[in-house]
Amino acid sequence: MIEGIFIEGLIFSIMALGILISFRLLNLADLTCDGSVSTGAAVAAIMIVNGVAIPVAMLFAFLAGVLCGLCTAAIHNHLRIPGLLAGILTMTMLYSINLRILGNKANLPLIKVDTLYKVWPKMMSFLSPEVASLIGTLILIIVLKIILDLFFHSDLGISLGAMGGNEQVVISLGMSPSTLKYVGIGLSNGLIALSGALLAQYQGFADTSLGTGMVVQGLAAIMLGEFIFNTNKISLITLRVILGSIIYKALMYFGRKYGHYVGITPNDFKLLTGLLVIISLVIASTRQRASEENARKKALLRIKEDN
Repeated sequence: MIEGIFIEGLIFSIMALGILISFRLLNLADLTCDGSVSTGAAVAAIMIVNGVAIPVAMLFAFLAGVLCGLCTAAIHNHLRIPGLLAGILTMTMLYSINLRILGNKANLPLIKVDTLYKVWPKMMSFLSPEVASLIGTLILIIVLKIILDLFFHSDLGISLGAMGGNEQVVISLGMSPSTLKYVGIGLSNGLIALSGALLAQYQGFADTSLGTGMVVQGLAAIMLGEFIFNTNKISLITLRVILGSIIYKALMYFGRKYGHYVGITPNDFKLLTGLLVIISLVIASTRQRASEENARKKALLRIKEDN
């Protein structure tokens, strides 16, 4: 039980990290996520079923997600279509593409083939399958987090982080906002597709409706993480996204297990997730206003002291 919560939370955190890039760093409402997570699952599943090595299938799932993001960025940059609508258009088109990838089937089982969640228990046979799967997933997440942290400490990563705050700063540094959007949205959806590839292997099937509502869930995980601690360091920001994802999955698990005691059913989860995001946004906005007011009062007090 506990292992399953952590495994699902860690897999989910990869998608939340992708959503973090688009919504927090780029300040772009990108809904491509709902389609690209299914694309990653579909690409990985069809390649694994056809005998392709799992690492290669995972790489191609990531690259497929990058292509999804590049498509959204191209629609946004070159056709001058707002980012929100560009993401919706790509997400809509991806439904048909994902069906094509899966051979015009809505679902592809992975029961009869080896996946990471069958390989890891074999590699660590001295452990229980659940613990072995958890350790394998944790190692993968740690490696991915280190790579992301290193990327965001590079010149390109720093420029990407500044993009959402003030686009003029990026222009003054000689960087193209359009290019950074390609990089950011591509990387975002690559991570999201990678999460889908892992999720398909963990669940034992790929499904074209796998990504339904994932954007809101990812936002909920990000905001839960933001309640843990405030920071501007990218290494801690990525850490709290991972922790927030685990907390979110734990809440969903306990809601399914014990929710009936207070009249909550699985049908209510999307409503509750939406309300959680709204409440989180209101609290974050209130905190920001309070922080700004406090800073203003301190500035006025210093001015009075100087005089």
